[in-house]
Amino acid sequence: MKKLFGLRRNLFSAAFLVAVFCVSGCSKTGNTSSASGKKYDTVVFALMSFNNIPGDVTKVENAVNKITEPEIGVDIKLKLYGPANYAQQVSLAMTGGEQLDVFHSLGDFSRIVSKGQAYDITDIVDACAPDAKNVLGEKFIKTGYKDGKLYGLPAYKSYVLQPQFIYRRDIADKLGLDLTGVKTMYDLTPVLEKVKAAYPQMNPFAPIEQGNTGIPYSDVDYLTDDMRSPKGVLVGDAANVENFYNTDEFKKSCDLMREWNRKGLISKDAASSTSIAVELVSGGKAFGFMGSYGYPPDDTAVEISHQTGVEMKSILIGAAPVMATDTVSAITWVISSGSRHPESALKLLNLMYGDPNVLNTILYGIEGEDYVKNSDGTVKYPEGQDASTVPYTAQLSCGILGNQFIQYIMSGTNPESLKIEKEWNENANISKAFGFMFDNSSVKTEYSSVNNVINQYLPGLRCGSIEPAKGIPEFNKKLKEAGLDKIISEKQKQLDAWLAVNK
Repeated sequence: MKKLFGLRRNLFSAAFLVAVFCVSGCSKTGNTSSASGKKYDTVVFALMSFNNIPGDVTKVENAVNKITEPEIGVDIKLKLYGPANYAQQVSLAMTGGEQLDVFHSLGDFSRIVSKGQAYDITDIVDACAPDAKNVLGEKFIKTGYKDGKLYGLPAYKSYVLQPQFIYRRDIADKLGLDLTGVKTMYDLTPVLEKVKAAYPQMNPFAPIEQGNTGIPYSDVDYLTDDMRSPKGVLVGDAANVENFYNTDEFKKSCDLMREWNRKGLISKDAASSTSIAVELVSGGKAFGFMGSYGYPPDDTAVEISHQTGVEMKSILIGAAPVMATDTVSAITWVISSGSRHPESALKLLNLMYGDPNVLNTILYGIEGEDYVKNSDGTVKYPEGQDASTVPYTAQLSCGILGNQFIQYIMSGTNPESLKIEKEWNENANISKAFGFMFDNSSVKTEYSSVNNVINQYLPGLRCGSIEPAKGIPEFNKKLKEAGLDKIISEKQKQLDAWLAVNK
């Protein structure tokens, strides 16, 4: 699924450094598998799946290997993990010395590189990943560089995550709600009040996840911080790094959430509840929620309708955010620094950008068993089945894996949307710090302390359970004591040096 994120933190803790260079066509090294008397490198490929994790993926692996063995001399070993344990499982594999060749970041690409967990592919990318390099182009591949070296390839997808309000169509129609005039979060208040009056037991607005209301900040570059816990940021056209929690936009949004909380428009326990928006809507406990998606509102509504079992509608809210480094690098594929077959791993990763058969087999499984094709080129689940009953699907990871623009699209989605999404990418408002990657290694202690303070205060402020007039000053006082000023100073220093070279 093309989604925001869904970015997770706290990946990995140790790595191995392998210095293997590619020469004329990518030599193959390390342990191999064999079939039909021929030898192939086995590449362990870790993918986060939002669908059910099947117990056996051998049939899918074999289908992929029928393509990859003659083409690049590689066998794939798929490792599918759910979003709750992807980071943990990848970390365990790396620290435990298990084979792991390819994995992806979850909003923490900068940290992966800083910890030496990503293989330097600078000298092998031309020979081993020409399709990926061509598809991404100089504009987007630059987010995979640090200090002049290339460490990763971002997933190629719609990078412009449009803020949207997604809501139940049946309730809107029944109450005669007109949302055509809703352009910002602040315009939603009277709409939510009408829902509350008609359905007093329902939460008109739900957090997209625990402690996160999905409020968009259109003019902010988080400078490679996780957007759910930003620290030093750029606002607008300024080049001065500032404390996000002192910005007027943050304070204004907290005031809005406090108003909604007092009026019962958002649940009182939104800051602590683990129930996410899709579950609440599906269970009849919420009317709508905010999210940022890389596809048009009509497609968003179709996708969320599939997930909730309720017909949904979606509208754009506010302006699209600036395209910053982390907008593109959030999901970046890397070759593990401990990879047994770095060149072969990169060749396999390359196919995710240029070979639709390999890519769609990993996403959708076996045609006729896991999905069927429609006459218009879209796909659907076999008759009488869905995502929870087919033997295999990783369809909801379509915004994570490889090249989104050569993936099958689900029935009900407008094929023209792909053209729109490409135009969004090309016409986006780009931050002046696009390509900058912050190295937090010199302020790790401060990052840890500041994150602890953020985890204590931010959910309550974002969900309206803390009074902003009192909570924000107290929050900022604690942040200062934890070392936020030092983080901002270090960011400014690195950004100034970067801007001097990348004017």
